[in-house]
Amino acid sequence: MGSNDISATDSSLQVPQQPGPVRSDYRQLFLTDTPLLDVRAPVEFAKGAFPASVNRPLMNDEERHLIGIRYKQADQQSAIALGAELVTPELREQRIAAWAEFARENPNGALYCFRGGLRSRISQQWMKEAGIDLPLVSGGYKALRTFLMDTLTELCSSLNLVLVGGRTGNGKTLLIKRLGSTVDLEGLANHRGSSFGGMASVQPSNIDFENAVTVELMKLAEAGQQQVLLEDEARLIGRVCLPDTLRNAMQEAPILILECDMQQRIENCFDDYVPDLLQRYQSSHGKEAGFNAYANHHRDSLSRIQKRFGPVRYQHALDLLDIALQRHERSGDTSGYAGFIEFMLREYYDPMYDYQLSRKQHRVMARGTADELLGWAAQQ
Repeated sequence: MGSNDISATDSSLQVPQQPGPVRSDYRQLFLTDTPLLDVRAPVEFAKGAFPASVNRPLMNDEERHLIGIRYKQADQQSAIALGAELVTPELREQRIAAWAEFARENPNGALYCFRGGLRSRISQQWMKEAGIDLPLVSGGYKALRTFLMDTLTELCSSLNLVLVGGRTGNGKTLLIKRLGSTVDLEGLANHRGSSFGGMASVQPSNIDFENAVTVELMKLAEAGQQQVLLEDEARLIGRVCLPDTLRNAMQEAPILILECDMQQRIENCFDDYVPDLLQRYQSSHGKEAGFNAYANHHRDSLSRIQKRFGPVRYQHALDLLDIALQRHERSGDTSGYAGFIEFMLREYYDPMYDYQLSRKQHRVMARGTADELLGWAAQQ
């Protein structure tokens, strides 16, 4: 019971091969957002899980580690004996109580472990003995993950992907939401995509992100949407990487270019990166510490692009940022950010985006304001 599940073959285990119902309708599980009880160890859950899953482990990380060592050094029965020793009757009752709470809140849920093996069956059996009837997922996490990755490959071939591009601050995310039939990649990645795009909270793991994107694409396909709009993203959204299959499909997709004037772009960037971001930091850190964390976020983000920006422009940008932050903190005056934002757009983001766009001009199918692109889409 280390990284894999052990097959229950010895009758002394008193664990039936199938103590309760089994579900293998993977597509429906995801399309209906079926609540999933993940009984793997926390370290496994942190590496990757599914959008509707919660972790209520049969074994904690240390227990799983020790049992895995025993299994490798001895045999299955010795590992199971150690498991019975580590998971005391008191711990067993605590874990059953956590599962019971999940079952009460999610009567249509299901449970899984890594491969749908011994851990799932033990968990299901313990719940059954406590009067709880929760189905287990055949094949467990591995089968669900394989299903999603195979489905993503199919969807990237069958769906008509259209990208929405444009310079930083143009309001692409807002336009995509107005257009509909879309997947908000930045929302799922918990990052705005730019060098300053962190959202004051942790990003999901790559696996979590891939799973969430695939489920959203599945739902659009199930609803009969053949055309799906995505923001024209780089390979990395913060520290989260687009799945290779999706990235390759996006590199062949046609592009709509959203255009708007500089003043609107400054206002859009201000809304996202000043009041919204500050509120996020202060909600989690408090007023004073939150402002300090927010200020450090901007300074650190600027520092990370120093080499690409060049020393002269970097220092000028830092001076503008420091003036804006000091005014903001001392008097609540946020007017100083406009100069910093405009400088960053003109001197850093626009040249970089224009170069990238020059390499994909042949894929541009329409340009215009948000209203013009909405009108174009309505005629398709």
